[in-house]
Amino acid sequence: MNRVEPLDRPTAAEYASWFKALADATRIQIVSLLARHGGALTVGEIVEAVAVGQSTVSAHLKVLAEVRFVLVERRGTAAFYRINDACVACFPTAADVVMGRPVPAPPTCEPTPGDQR
Repeated sequence: MNRVEPLDRPTAAEYASWFKALADATRIQIVSLLARHGGALTVGEIVEAVAVGQSTVSAHLKVLAEVRFVLVERRGTAAFYRINDACVACFPTAADVVMGRPVPAPPTCEPTPGDQR
């Protein structure tokens, strides 16, 4: 019988951070909104769309930025948030991870020049 190995620890930890970041309905709404919108939105626009308070949205955006799902661009005093297409494109599906299907190595998801986390 062939010995089956789990994902290596660093990869598992990276994927766990992604799943943890998405383990909230409001964060899923924010990611979905930004991905579907296709451009940058202000916190106020996100608040209006997801119907939760500004401080809650800001806290969720911080979590999403930490795992690089969203990028922030500062223009004067305003902050604009957009989806990080590089990370989201590499995000493995839960079924692939659970079922042991081949999954891509976690990307570095570094923002393109000029972007800020």
